[in-house]
Amino acid sequence: MKHKQGSFIRGYVTVQIKGNRPELFFQKCMQAGILVWDIKKTGDDLCVGNVKLSDIKKIRSIKRKMDYKIQFISKKGYPFFIKRFTRKKQLMVGLIMSFMLIIFLSNIIWEVRITGVPSDIEEKISKQLNNYGIHSGAWIFTLESPNSIQQQLVQDVPELLWVGVHQKGTTFYLEGVEKSIVKEEESRGPRHLIANKKGIIKNMYVSEGLPRVAVNDYVEPGDVLVSGILNEDEIEAEKEEDENSEETETNLELVTADGEITATTWYEVTVNVPLEGNYEHVTGNQKDKYYLQLGRLQLPIWGFGKPDYDEIHRESNEKSINFFKWELPIKFVTNTLSEKVNNNVERTKEEAINTGIQQAKNELKLQLGQDSKIISENVLHETTESGKVKLNLYISVEEDIVRNEPIQPINQGD
Repeated sequence: MKHKQGSFIRGYVTVQIKGNRPELFFQKCMQAGILVWDIKKTGDDLCVGNVKLSDIKKIRSIKRKMDYKIQFISKKGYPFFIKRFTRKKQLMVGLIMSFMLIIFLSNIIWEVRITGVPSDIEEKISKQLNNYGIHSGAWIFTLESPNSIQQQLVQDVPELLWVGVHQKGTTFYLEGVEKSIVKEEESRGPRHLIANKKGIIKNMYVSEGLPRVAVNDYVEPGDVLVSGILNEDEIEAEKEEDENSEETETNLELVTADGEITATTWYEVTVNVPLEGNYEHVTGNQKDKYYLQLGRLQLPIWGFGKPDYDEIHRESNEKSINFFKWELPIKFVTNTLSEKVNNNVERTKEEAINTGIQQAKNELKLQLGQDSKIISENVLHETTESGKVKLNLYISVEEDIVRNEPIQPINQGD
């Protein structure tokens, strides 16, 4: 029985032997090491039995030495099934085409679901996704990675705080979180305008309140620029006249000081600029190669030949191939070969200084905000060490220095 295991996979044949005492033929076969099973004597000169497909040549060899007639009356097993199947070419072509069609349809985006955001933001997201090529009917292999799509969406839709992107089968899921813009409540009560850093007043426009400084005045952090107490001078004068005055808070004329005040401020910045540097950039020339990957084996399917350039920056993008909702162990791989150029930069000392100054101005502008304005810059000190130019810069800036400070209840007697 053990020897018959696997006979269906390898194939076996039912043989009919005709002749005098046909069972002697099968006895001869077994003596020759041929496995024969289910032997039945169906007539005085007829006998049938099963033998493996691989033993047919041995049986024919024995038959030539004996006076028996052999007839193969049935064939069973996978080898015969596959042989019959391959003869039906139209059926094979139909099955292959059907399989390819299912693979094709299983790798198309049929639905894009957006959840977690209001309808207006959902509409914006849907519009951006269309611009990225993500819509019903799009081929999965042409899409960017979920991480790239997340970054682009957060950048292009300012209302989004976070968005999660993942693909399941033929459906693209996006779950967004709306950014909650909390507006700082503007103080409606009485307040002063205070300097938040030292500087010299450059421009001053006061729409409400009592100005306490003027253009070209030097101020320190904490100095009152515009007072919210309109009769502050009168109160101070009365206090000087009578130290025992007991004015009450209700006698104060309080307002919400308001205005725009800019001042010239100063910063000392240190930057280091190398005299030599290496960097590489891509020229824009690129060639895409496409592969089907099974394990470590990659089968090229499109984009043959080498690019015309030698210096290459490689990027690989892998997409799994689906069959219905199941992910097949086959991947569609796109390799992008971009031409790159290595550049060696050598700067003179003067060029390094100019680069350092511009770098310092850009960093300071980024730190202070776009409303600030660089007025001037001076090099306080410069040194050259280890192939680098070190600069100490003194930069003048015109910027808003105002900070609001609520007026606390005042006991005039204090």
